[in-house]
Amino acid sequence: MKINMELIKELREKTGLGIMACKKALEKEDGNVEKAIDFLRKEGLLKAAKKSGRSAKEGVIHSYIHYNKKLGVLVEVNCETDFVANNAEFEEFVHGLAVHIGAVEPAYLSKDEITEEIIEREREVYIQQMKESGKPDNLIEKIVENKIKKFFEENCMLNQEYFGSDNGITVEDFIKENIAKFGENILLRRFVLYKIGA
Repeated sequence: MKINMELIKELREKTGLGIMACKKALEKEDGNVEKAIDFLRKEGLLKAAKKSGRSAKEGVIHSYIHYNKKLGVLVEVNCETDFVANNAEFEEFVHGLAVHIGAVEPAYLSKDEITEEIIEREREVYIQQMKESGKPDNLIEKIVENKIKKFFEENCMLNQEYFGSDNGITVEDFIKENIAKFGENILLRRFVLYKIGA
C-alpha cells in the first residue's frame, strides 16, 4: 500500500516521531494509524519519544581521526547515566555519529542553528534561479519551499540520511532508535569537524 503524507503527518502528530519511522510503521500496518501506533510501541520508539524530555547530563566526548590523518571530528553525545555512557555499545553508537560527521560534513547540528537571515538569503537565491529559468509564478513558491527543505536535509545533521544506513533513516531517527535501545534520553549536543587546510 502506498502511504500518503497526510497519514504520515497524522501519525507524526500523535507520536512525535520522525517521518521515516512513521512511514515504516504505516507500511507495516497497511496504513492503519492505530495499528501503526501499536507497532511503534512494540518497537520501543514511542518510549523513546517520551524519554526525549528527560535530562541528559552524562555522556562522552568522542574523537574520530580519519585514516589519512587529514580529517578529524570531536563530538559530544549526552545520556542520562554513566552506566550507559561507559557501555561499549554506546561508544560504538557515538563512533558511528562521528564517522557520519566526517563523511557527510554537516554545516549545522539542526535547523535551530540556522539564522533567519541565512534562510532568507537561500530563499532569494532560489527565487531568482526559478525566475531566470522561466518557471511560472504560481509554481515558484512551492519549488522554493522544496529547495529550502532540501537545504536543511543537506546541511543539518539531524535531517541528513544517516551515513551507512541501509534503510534511509535520518540521523534524528537513528538517535531515537538508540534511545529506545538504551532506555535513556540521548542528545547529540555538539560537534566540531577539522580538515587540513580548511
